Parts: sequence; structure tokens; C-alpha cells
Amino acid sequence: MLEQANPYLVTGLLLFLSLGAGTLSEKIKFPALILFLAIGMLAGTDGPGGIDFNEFNIVDDIGTFALAFILFGGGFQTKWSDIKPVITQGVVLSTFGVLLTAIFMAIPIAWLDRFSYKDAFLLGAIISSTDAAAVFSILRTQKVGVKGALKPLLEFESGSNDPMAVFLTLTALNWFTSPDIPVYNMIIKLIVQMVCGGLIGLITGNIACRAIQNLKVTNEALYPVWGISIVMSTFGLAEMVQGNGYLAVYVCGIVMGGGDFIYKYSLQRFHEGFAWLMQIIMFLLLGLLVNPKELINFQVISVGLLISFLLMFVARPLAVFICSMFSRFNLNEKIFISWTGLRGAVPIILATYPLSNGHPQARYIFNLIFFVVLTSVLLQGKTLAIAAKLLKLDTWVRAAKSYPLAFDRTPGTGSEETREIDLLPDAAVIGHRVSELKFPDGVTILLINRGSKFLIPKGGTVLEKDDTLLIFGERAKLSEVEKQLMQRD
Repeated sequence: MLEQANPYLVTGLLLFLSLGAGTLSEKIKFPALILFLAIGMLAGTDGPGGIDFNEFNIVDDIGTFALAFILFGGGFQTKWSDIKPVITQGVVLSTFGVLLTAIFMAIPIAWLDRFSYKDAFLLGAIISSTDAAAVFSILRTQKVGVKGALKPLLEFESGSNDPMAVFLTLTALNWFTSPDIPVYNMIIKLIVQMVCGGLIGLITGNIACRAIQNLKVTNEALYPVWGISIVMSTFGLAEMVQGNGYLAVYVCGIVMGGGDFIYKYSLQRFHEGFAWLMQIIMFLLLGLLVNPKELINFQVISVGLLISFLLMFVARPLAVFICSMFSRFNLNEKIFISWTGLRGAVPIILATYPLSNGHPQARYIFNLIFFVVLTSVLLQGKTLAIAAKLLKLDTWVRAAKSYPLAFDRTPGTGSEETREIDLLPDAAVIGHRVSELKFPDGVTILLINRGSKFLIPKGGTVLEKDDTLLIFGERAKLSEVEKQLMQRD
């Protein structure tokens, strides 16, 4: 029984098993988050681990901390140049789209005998946001990408719609405890939270970039500590001025991701790993909270399947089509956006809020949300690649390589960067020597990954099918080179 074991040993063992599960998910093409949840459930009361864990308040606090770093990491990895063309559509989906999803879910749920209209809106609000990590970890596992502006749109929407879902959930709970709160007060509060949160993120992101550059820390290992302080300070400052902390850290991450400062690459890698750690911890804790015996219940399964159906085939598609009515996306793209509305950790975290607030149906709502998330990830997650192919929106991708070379340029020396470029099987450059490539001045190939080997390119090196090139040069020139290398024969 793990409950009687040393807590440090248990924590280390669960993290080790989760890392193993993540590697396994890549091989069997199965969503990693489901495996993380399964490990938590096996370690819980009804599993062989036997750990009795019901600390919902602790999970709320850890969830807030974890979600802040997950959103910051997502923002840090987002390129402003990618999301700029879709920023308007993304904002509409992450605000108005979330509200519409909650309303379209609440209307039919309110007809069920067990739910009042307030409970129905609370349930709809909890499951109204999508999970970017779930969507793109699944696409990477299945080695499928999506064309055009779909990827940045879905990334931006999923990364920025959590603040709206949190606000709607808290509003619904306040409505439950204080039914006389005027609607216009809620609207004003929402506007204040979004505006203040966005402004704080912009300000702290720009200050952080300048401060890091001027800090002159002699020990490079201390920069991740500086990164942690930025996230916590941004979140705390936004909350202090009645802003939305989640939006603030996401915007701060985007600003810093587009910034120019020393050791930026190292800081990005640290926050990417730290965000993964936060996700693993959250899924393990959420798995521990679940009682599998309560999930295997006719009321949970029947109502959960109904809610999942309404969410996947009614509420999400309606919200997407309304919000994209005047957009440039075609029918196939709108259908794919609708189908990529996967639910992940955030709805389960929000489902713990009613438990902490003493809602009479809190445990039932928590089990329903957990069931809906599992259904969403299993059904939508396993069919994302199929949907992309059927809608003719898929593009060939390969898992990113880990190169034995890191590049952290000195800020202010130009726009040089490194870029990984996979050669398609029918690329026109295959069979040609490196010396035959007509690259612009200042662009060079640093490494070639071929199978399990890394080659230092020479003029006579012949490019082969499935090579991956690590190229260095100015950003604008790299885009030109990438187009040249991606040309088909």
C-alpha cells in the first residue's frame, strides 16, 4: 500500500511512472494525459496504491499555480508572427465562443430533472474551454500537422480561453451563493479582468525582457529562477489589481517569446519542461481525487454520454460557426476547428471549485466532468488525424529532433536563429550536394540528422530522403531557404 510508504518515495515513483507513460504514449499513439490520469487512479483509494486523497482545497491551490506556468509556457512558445493574422478570430473564439458554448450546453442540461438552470450554467461554464496541450500532443504523437492558419488559431484559442472559463465558473458559483447579483455587474467585472490582465501581461513582459538583459547574472543556472519569479509576480500583480492572472501570464509569455534577451533559448527550454511537470502533477492529483466506483454508475455514464454528445456535436460546432461567420475559413476548416475542442486538465480543475464552495451536487458534477473529459480525449483525440485527412487539411510532419547543439545568440546582434527543416520524401533537393544549394549569404547548415546519426555537412555531402537539417541564419532568409527546401520534385 503506497499510503503507508514514504511520501518522497511515492512522489518520485509516480513521476517516474508518468515519464514512462509519456514515452509509451508516443509508441502506441495513445493520449499521454489519459495514462497520467490512470496512474493517479491506480494509486488512489480504489486502486492497488490505496492512497486516500480528498484534499480539494490543496488541488485548487496547486492547480492555480500549475495552470499559470502551463499558460506562460504556451505563450512563450507562441510566435507573434504566427498568431498576428488570426488574432481577431482567436480573441472572438476564446471569449464569445466560450460564452456561447456554456450557454448552448446549459439550455438542454437545464431540462434534465437533476439540474436547475443555475447548475446547468455552472456545468456548461466548467467544460467551455479547450486544451491546447491535449490537441497538439495528440497531433505530434500521430505525426499529423494541419495546414495554413489553423494551427496558430487553435493554439491561441486554447491558450487564451481558460481565463474566460474560469471567470464564468466563478460567476456561476457566485450566482449560486448570491442570486441577487445584477448581470451588468458581472459584465463590468469581466471587462475589467480582461483589460487589466492583458495590460499587466504586456507591461511585465516588456519589463522582464529589459530586466533580464540588464541583470547581468554571472551564473547562467539562475535564469530559470528569474523566469519563475516573473510568472508568479505577473500573476499576483494582475490579481491584486482585479485583473485576470491567467490572461496576464499568457500575454507576458507571448511578449517574452517575441523579445530579444540573453539566454532566451535556455529559458524557453526550462519553461517547456516545467510546464510538462505541472501537467503531470495536475493529472496525477486529479486521478487521485477520482473514485472509479463512482464513475461506473448509470447516472454518471448516461448523463455523461449525453453531455459529451451535446458538447461535441451541438454546442462547440454552433459556437464555432457563429464566431467564424465572417471569417475567411472555409467549411472544412470550420468543421475541423469544431472537432478540435478537446477538453483537458482545466475543466477537471474547475470541477473542484464547487467541491471547495460546498455546492450540494459538487461530487456528482465532478464525476460528470471527469467522464466528459475522458470521452472527449478518447473519441476526439483518437480521430483528430483521421478528421484532418478526411477534410484534406493534414500536412506531413515529423517529431522534433534533439540536437547535440544549443544556440543562444547575444541580443542586439541581429535576427539570427536556428531552424529545423525536415526534407519531404519527394523534395527536389534530395540527391543534390550541399555545395549545389543556392543559399543566401549568411545562411549555413550546422548539422544534418540522418536516422540516429548527426553529420557535419561538407560541400560534397549528398542530401537524402528524410534528412533533417539544422540551419542557422537571419530569420527572413531562413524562411526563404525553407521554401526552397520544401519544393517538391
